[in-house]
Amino acid sequence: IYRDGPGLIEEILINDLNIPFNRNDKGELDLTREAAHSKSRIIHVNDNTGKSIQEIFYKKLKTISNIKIFTDATCVDLITLSHHSLNPLHIYEPSTCVGAYVFFQNEDRVHPILAKETILATGGLGRIYLHTSNPITSRGEGYAMAYRAGARIMNMEYIQFHPTTLFSTNDDRFLITEAMRGEGAILRNKFGQDFMKRFHKMGSLAPRDVVSRSIIQEMNDTSAQYVYLDITHRNSDWIKKRFPTIYEKCLEVKVDITSEGIPVVPAAHFECGGVTTDDLANTTIRRLKAVGEVACTGLHGANRLASSSLLEGLVFGTIAGRNCFEIIKKNKFIMPRVAKWKPEMEPVDSDLLYQDWLTIKHTMWNYVGIVRNRKKLERAFGILWRLKQEIESFYAHSKLNDDLIGLRNAATTSLLVLHAARLNRVSRGCHYMAD
Repeated sequence: IYRDGPGLIEEILINDLNIPFNRNDKGELDLTREAAHSKSRIIHVNDNTGKSIQEIFYKKLKTISNIKIFTDATCVDLITLSHHSLNPLHIYEPSTCVGAYVFFQNEDRVHPILAKETILATGGLGRIYLHTSNPITSRGEGYAMAYRAGARIMNMEYIQFHPTTLFSTNDDRFLITEAMRGEGAILRNKFGQDFMKRFHKMGSLAPRDVVSRSIIQEMNDTSAQYVYLDITHRNSDWIKKRFPTIYEKCLEVKVDITSEGIPVVPAAHFECGGVTTDDLANTTIRRLKAVGEVACTGLHGANRLASSSLLEGLVFGTIAGRNCFEIIKKNKFIMPRVAKWKPEMEPVDSDLLYQDWLTIKHTMWNYVGIVRNRKKLERAFGILWRLKQEIESFYAHSKLNDDLIGLRNAATTSLLVLHAARLNRVSRGCHYMAD
């Protein structure tokens, strides 16, 4: 990251994609600060950096003729020689990925897509929690598929909860960027007190795990549903220019951030662990790579430093792509004949899916959340283990749809997180054991 990151930012994001990063009066990249950083070092596009990069990336991808993008498609499972090849001798081969089974929603069918190299870039797992900043697709798909294929998974207990998401009565949480605290915003309780000073010397700029736990404790101590993020001491025009997306979003819920505090609560945000990879993005399965949040490169340890994930994705995504190119160029591949997907036709009861989703979300939030203890984890294991068996049972006989695929993966991934948490009695970073 340290060696390749700056060069790739300049080569790809600035020179190739022309990402409109903010600049100061001298034309230099504007640097902001986020929690646990010792200085301002983060480049940004107003308060919407990730989305801006993603949109420009996607627009560029659509112009490249040899890249085919499938929409309304859900990956069901990875195809491996030992599990799916019609050649019985392939069970003696080292674990090797040769593509994936993909469910095309418009066709209502599963097709095998064979590949010389496969890269998992499936994102995170926030949707297994009741409250999350993640999109609806973050159901833990990649972790579950890699686990079923036999890949090594590690550090799954380290779930980072973002301290400041906009309070709402539904499950979705709009993320209030940490850069706001980097620009001087203060966390206050319902009495207007700067409570974070009691918990950490860095106050509102303490590491995310500390801030999230402190907010929960302050909410409990003051019988409050949320705390406030206050940036009203800054000039109103400056606030609107620096945080335009947050300003507009908060106005939708009748909060004017130029004159009042933003009601915020923690929510599940980032998985620091994942599918184990080396410095070339290789997993423990041949011809399978993983990049982004689904991968565990070791960079994040037990607690991710703010704004490091975009850089990690850029660096390892580039490494993985270039590595695949060199491998394919230098080697000849004979693609195996693989088993066709055998569809089941029994209809799925949508009410069952909905209730099972609620069970997973509530169990993970209440028992495997920001503060954990052994009794909570054991209670969660009893609930989720039984539920997983039931889900696998009706999955085996039911007609596939996107919700069922997601539910199965969420159940598996929830147990991966829970199992890791049960084994680790040491509080470190995002994994905090009260006992």
